[in-house]
Amino acid sequence: MAVKGAVMVPHPPLIVPEIGRGEERKIQATIDSYHRAAQKIAEWKPDTVVVISPHSVMYADYFHISPGNGAKGDFSRFRAPQVKFQADYDTEFVEMLCQEAEARGIPVGILGERDRSLDHGTMVPLYFVDQYDTDYKLVRIGLSGLPLTMHYELGQCIRKAAELLGRNVAVIGSGDLSHKLKEDGPYGFQKEGPEYDERIMDVMGRAAFGELFDFPENFCEKAAECGHRSFTIMAGALDGLSVNTEKLSHEGTFGVGYGVCIYEVTGRDTSRYFLEEYRKREEEKARVRKESEDAYVRLARQTIETYVKTGKKIRVPDHIPQEMCSRRAGVFVSLKEDGRLRGCIGTISPVRGSIAEEIIENAVSAATKDPRFHAVEPEELERLVYSVDVLGDTEKISSQKELDVKRYGVIVSRGYRRGLLLPNLEGVDTVEEQIRIAREKAGIPEDAGDISLERFEVVRHY
Repeated sequence: MAVKGAVMVPHPPLIVPEIGRGEERKIQATIDSYHRAAQKIAEWKPDTVVVISPHSVMYADYFHISPGNGAKGDFSRFRAPQVKFQADYDTEFVEMLCQEAEARGIPVGILGERDRSLDHGTMVPLYFVDQYDTDYKLVRIGLSGLPLTMHYELGQCIRKAAELLGRNVAVIGSGDLSHKLKEDGPYGFQKEGPEYDERIMDVMGRAAFGELFDFPENFCEKAAECGHRSFTIMAGALDGLSVNTEKLSHEGTFGVGYGVCIYEVTGRDTSRYFLEEYRKREEEKARVRKESEDAYVRLARQTIETYVKTGKKIRVPDHIPQEMCSRRAGVFVSLKEDGRLRGCIGTISPVRGSIAEEIIENAVSAATKDPRFHAVEPEELERLVYSVDVLGDTEKISSQKELDVKRYGVIVSRGYRRGLLLPNLEGVDTVEEQIRIAREKAGIPEDAGDISLERFEVVRHY
């Protein structure tokens, strides 16, 4: 007894007839696929149904699992209060899942609930499941801002908990695809929208779950996808298992992508340990990077590794290029983990005696003092990717026409507020976008006209 299978489903409320009032017929293929998926879940006779929902509580650095003995919900928000749900939670499963996750160092728990009622990312799947089976208990899990690898690991913990408890478990990865498929859709159009949908349906249609890690963060953001993390947790619950895959449907009638796939477990498959394979590839990339890194990046890495392990800053090494000791410049140190930004701190102008000292101080700050992230942990060090930007002199410009997003960084100022954005950043493709982000960093309103612009060039070290 363990994970019997999983389904990937969307959660548009209008698919419920009492809400759609006829509009739902425009996505009939999705409705038909949903019924097929719900029937399959009923065939598995699950003791526990795990729903992973983007609309449950979400924290940047923590996975929330709904606490208590159960919850209620209805579609009042969507003008259908008569459609109600009552779910009993599998408290024993939740306890075991939390234990397994905590043993792996995954931040997860039942604290921090904001709203006890069921969310629509949970209720829409249950609307279909409950038509075929109600003899189960529910586990409801939210997403986080943590790396995709950690979402996959949480899925592995779901599988382990199922095995330890002897539960038959069905997993539902609830999530829409891109919200940017059509100009006349509710969220408009972005070229990454249909690109994401085509790519994710290919990956999920082949159950090639290892490829979920290869979707860049900025690409997913531009596509305005909803379910990628849900699907990744779901995939983790199927780690090392062979599955029969049914790719049932994909529609984008309303400008939002809806995809449905079924994964029925048929046994074990040692070729499908996707996270293990991904980490081996990343370790090899890290080895190659270390062999090819220059003195600037090597100094940043050595600084962070030493500080995270010992709490001590290194001194400027004896054998480094002379220019790092004799020149002064502003320096930014950036860290990425699993393709996502993990820290970035720098100085616009030099404040220390040399570039080397600037790197050491800013590397420590990037790893431990970036307010957007918690401090880097020792177990993360092997997964970090470093870059060091050495800034040239800044010059004032009179118009954004003098900017080039690939060549120049920008500083946007208004009074004492000052926001900087480096050049040639992945996902920043236009000068307008570059200025907008710099404004946001400085806290300058978008409609403020009394701003000044400066530009600068950098030498980037990888």
